[in-house]
Amino acid sequence: MSRLQGKTAIITGAGTGIGRAIALAYAREGAQIALVGRRSEPLHDVAKQAGGSPLVLSGDVSQQSDIDRVLSAVKDRFGGLNVLVNNAGVLHIGTAEQITEEQWDQTFNVNVRGLWLLSRAVLPFMRAAGGGSIVNIASVLGINGARNRASYAPSKGAVILLTKCMAIDHGVENIRVNAICPSFVETDLTADVLRKAPDPAAVRRERVSVHPIGRLGQPDDIAGMAVYLASDESSWVTGAALAVDGGYLAV
Repeated sequence: MSRLQGKTAIITGAGTGIGRAIALAYAREGAQIALVGRRSEPLHDVAKQAGGSPLVLSGDVSQQSDIDRVLSAVKDRFGGLNVLVNNAGVLHIGTAEQITEEQWDQTFNVNVRGLWLLSRAVLPFMRAAGGGSIVNIASVLGINGARNRASYAPSKGAVILLTKCMAIDHGVENIRVNAICPSFVETDLTADVLRKAPDPAAVRRERVSVHPIGRLGQPDDIAGMAVYLASDESSWVTGAALAVDGGYLAV
C-alpha cells in the first residue's frame, strides 16, 4: 500500500465524511497528510485513526490569513507539498427565492472562493516540487441541475469550470487539476438533508431509486478516485470532471 509514498497532501474538510475517508486512504497509501477543518476535535480523531504523524490544522479556507498559516505549517513540518484535496463545502437547500443572501454568500465563499484561494496559494509549492495534483470535490449537480439547489449547484458548476481553467493554465508546469463529481453520498451533510425532510424514509427511497447501482454512495467510494488522481497512475489526467455517482448521470 504505497501508491502515494513520498507525497505530502493537504485535505480540507478532513474531519468527517468524504474528507475523512480520503485522509485515511491517503495515509494507508503512504502519504504524509495535513488535515484541515474548522473543528479540531474530529480532525484529531481522524489523525489518531490514520496513525503516523498527521498535521492537524484548524482553519477557515475562505480566509487568506488561515490559508497562509496552514501552508506555513505544512512547509515547516514536511518541507513541501504535492497534493491538495479541496473538499470543504457547505450546502443550503432552497430555490432562488428561498435562499437568503447570507446563505448564497456563505456557499460561494466556502465552495468557490476558498477553493480558489487555496488552489492558487499552493502553486508555488507544487512548482518547487516539479509538479503536483489538485483534486477538487465538486458534484454531479455542477453538471446537472436539481430542485432546491439554487446556490449549491451553481457553486459546484463554478468549481468544475475553475478546475478546467487551472488545468489548461498549469498543465505545462506538470500541475494537474481534476474534479470528482459525487452524487448522493452518505455523510453528515447529507444526513442533515434527510433529517430535515418531512418524510426522511421516502426521500431516502427516492434518492436510491435514481441510482442504477441500487444504493447510495459511501465516502470510501470517493476516496478511491481521490487516491488515483493523487497518484502517478493518473499522470496524463487533467481538466477532467469525473462522475463517481452510481450511474446517476446515466439516467
